[in-house]
Amino acid sequence: MTAALFQPLRIGAWSLAHRVVMAPLTRMRATVPSSAPNALNAEYYGQRATLGGLIICEASPISATASLSPRVPGIFSAEQIAGWKLITDAIHAKGGIAVLQLWHIGRVAHSSNRGGVLPVAPSAIAAIGNTMTASGETVPFETPRALETSELAGIVADYAQAARNAVAAGFDGVEVHGANGYLLEEFLQSRSNARTDGYGGSIENRARFPLEVTRAVADAIGAERTGIRLSPHGRANDSGEDDPMPLYSHVVERLNGLGLAYLHLVEPRASGAGQREVDHQDVPSAAVLFRPLWKGTLMTAGNFKADTAEAMVAAGHADAIAFGRYFISNPDLPARIRSGAAFTPYNRATFYSGGPVGYTDYAAHAASLSLARRQSFLLSAFWCLRLPRWRTPLCVMAAKFWSISSRSTARGVRSLSPARAFLQPSTACMVRVSRRSSAARKAAHR
Repeated sequence: MTAALFQPLRIGAWSLAHRVVMAPLTRMRATVPSSAPNALNAEYYGQRATLGGLIICEASPISATASLSPRVPGIFSAEQIAGWKLITDAIHAKGGIAVLQLWHIGRVAHSSNRGGVLPVAPSAIAAIGNTMTASGETVPFETPRALETSELAGIVADYAQAARNAVAAGFDGVEVHGANGYLLEEFLQSRSNARTDGYGGSIENRARFPLEVTRAVADAIGAERTGIRLSPHGRANDSGEDDPMPLYSHVVERLNGLGLAYLHLVEPRASGAGQREVDHQDVPSAAVLFRPLWKGTLMTAGNFKADTAEAMVAAGHADAIAFGRYFISNPDLPARIRSGAAFTPYNRATFYSGGPVGYTDYAAHAASLSLARRQSFLLSAFWCLRLPRWRTPLCVMAAKFWSISSRSTARGVRSLSPARAFLQPSTACMVRVSRRSSAARKAAHR
């Protein structure tokens, strides 16, 4: 049973039909050297969009100096905005909701991807571990340059502008990336922040910059269209606070005052899952710990399966569950969860490899394809009924088709109600019919 996962949910400005969210996933398939999204990216996201489903698109650098690699799509140029418009159109064509994660990679970057300029961070403290150069070589993290206090306002402004750019690209909102050892979390944590100004030292000071960024983004596009991601017990990219509860309790309590759309947590057991298979044991649940503190909508992510996701929502520990790796290999993941179909395994070797392999070539389950065809046909019929000459034949066809659909459902293939099925977009028909109907109405008034 997955009843809790398929209850509707209001998140900020959006109404979700279900609570299975696609988490932000770096896939390294932008156009080089522009870092602009492309048609292949639009196909990928369109495959994973669902009626009333929320997709948080991959982390996108807010500026050229905030980036990991040219293969990561940015949100700071006109070409990138145009590229993202392809993706938001593809998501909206299926009735989905599109949110973009805003990213500054901080000290995890490498100078070879920044024109020879060192990465920046709160302090000149190198992370322990390795990163990738522009040529693909694995090398130790560099010692970053400590940001001057006078530079911080410019980065805050970059975040706000990136949020406005996201809206211009058609996104319904944004998520501030404050997790996984990147710039905002580097400011939060004492292991990466040794500053002596107003942005270092005490918990209040270390939280100041991430809170300023989040407030600026919310002011730019509306708090109801702004979320934030945190990883309180995370270990990714040499992150981790010895005693995270005082720090993150302060942050969450301060975020409560901003009226954000949601708080998105990374479960400690999955910290670092983007780089390798992890399942950390003897760690707490971030959702369980912070649910009592957070007054808004809570989303959590990390190594969930259908049963554990259902249990988390049913118990009230979270309002929605974000899936990452299984959304890569199962473009129809919500339908699979709902029908109880098995998940297709993912191939980690293709996560960042480029091209369509391991990206757009995963097949949907047969039951999901059947459902999609029925929804598309019924919505097309609904719109075509606006034309009198189509009304009678399409009523007969729709009735017969719905009868077939009902028999399929009885055999175990799930279906939506007629009203919800009508809402599943069939864009080509909608555009053609609405144009014809508009022309007919104008002719009638002449």
